[in-house]
Amino acid sequence: MTDRLVEANQAYAAEFSDPGMDAHPVLQVAVVACMDARLDLHAALGLELGDCHTIRNAGGVVTDDVIRSLTISQRALGTRSVVLIHHTGCGLESLTEEFRHELEMEVGQRPAWAVESFRDVDQDVRQSMQRVRTSPFLPHTDDVRGFVFDVRTGLLREVDPA
Repeated sequence: MTDRLVEANQAYAAEFSDPGMDAHPVLQVAVVACMDARLDLHAALGLELGDCHTIRNAGGVVTDDVIRSLTISQRALGTRSVVLIHHTGCGLESLTEEFRHELEMEVGQRPAWAVESFRDVDQDVRQSMQRVRTSPFLPHTDDVRGFVFDVRTGLLREVDPA
């Protein structure tokens, strides 16, 4: 499979031209989203190369590492807005912290990270918005909005932060 990806890169590189931009996103926005393969963020949001920073992980959860990336994005690279995107049918809705115990039993070491599973996607979006808004490292916390992407329709639904 990796060979197929490398071959695809060769075709991409043959047509590639330097976009002539730096790492500062044109729209001054950072998008935090789930890594789910059903989310084509650029297409869903009408984004082009260079428009935003994209940070993805399992669940689109705001973890310490996401705060690290957002801090660099805001303080060093000029972003001012944060968009959080979770989605319907997320695998983290059925996973529990028991997953960490199972890993410990299998490999003999308990992971230091939390699974960050959830049952209520809207509540998890609210929690993620709160983590961004209360981080002492992020200077731009007034433009933080959260959404749930419907994997069946492709539509975003905004989540009320209250």
